[in-house]
Amino acid sequence: MVKQSIFGRISTLVRANINAILDSAEDPQKMLDQLVRDYTNNIADAESAIAETIGNLRLLERDHQEDVNAAVEWGNKALAASRKADELRAIGQTADADKFDNLAKVALQRQITAENEAKAAQPQIAAQTEIVDKLKNGLNGMKQKLQELKAKSSELVARQKTAEAQTKVVDAVKAIDVLDPTSDLGRFEEKVRRVEALAQGKAELAASSIDAQFNALDDLGELTEVDARLAALKAGGSAAPALEQ
Repeated sequence: MVKQSIFGRISTLVRANINAILDSAEDPQKMLDQLVRDYTNNIADAESAIAETIGNLRLLERDHQEDVNAAVEWGNKALAASRKADELRAIGQTADADKFDNLAKVALQRQITAENEAKAAQPQIAAQTEIVDKLKNGLNGMKQKLQELKAKSSELVARQKTAEAQTKVVDAVKAIDVLDPTSDLGRFEEKVRRVEALAQGKAELAASSIDAQFNALDDLGELTEVDARLAALKAGGSAAPALEQ
């Protein structure tokens, strides 16, 4: 059950489409960090389970080899006992010959038992070997995915830093862009223009005031001439101005 569970998790993680997962994530960077942690933890679990599975397989293989060796050993003992029986029977020692033939039969029985146990273990070994191979391949796939995730994470971090740097450059350029009225320099230039306009307005106002004063003086001169002529009339003179000869 544990092996099947681990194998299922490995298969799911290996088949995972990282780009699709990131596309659906609200925060791709956080999702990547979480995926890296999940893959790392699952790889550790998988390695532990695979190590246990491999250990069990090696035990089966050792037991199988022991049965194979035992079958060969009991076969050799059966052969030796049979030959000894033949030698004794050849010299007329029938009782002793039968005794060794019986020993040969016991050895053959044990050989058969060892062979049967070895044969019975072969399917289990084959099945365990297949599972171990699949788990190893799956584990390698997970490790490749983990490297892909880490590379993707590094790529995103680099892209984010590049974007931030570009934003800073754009902001810096914007701050000194004369043509941009919203830039710092543009706003300062507008302030200067307003001050200049105010100074010009004050200058024009001052000039207008001086002109008015001179006009008042001209009017005062005209009134003085009128008074002079009126005084001349009263004195019996003429109101006409004295013209130069």
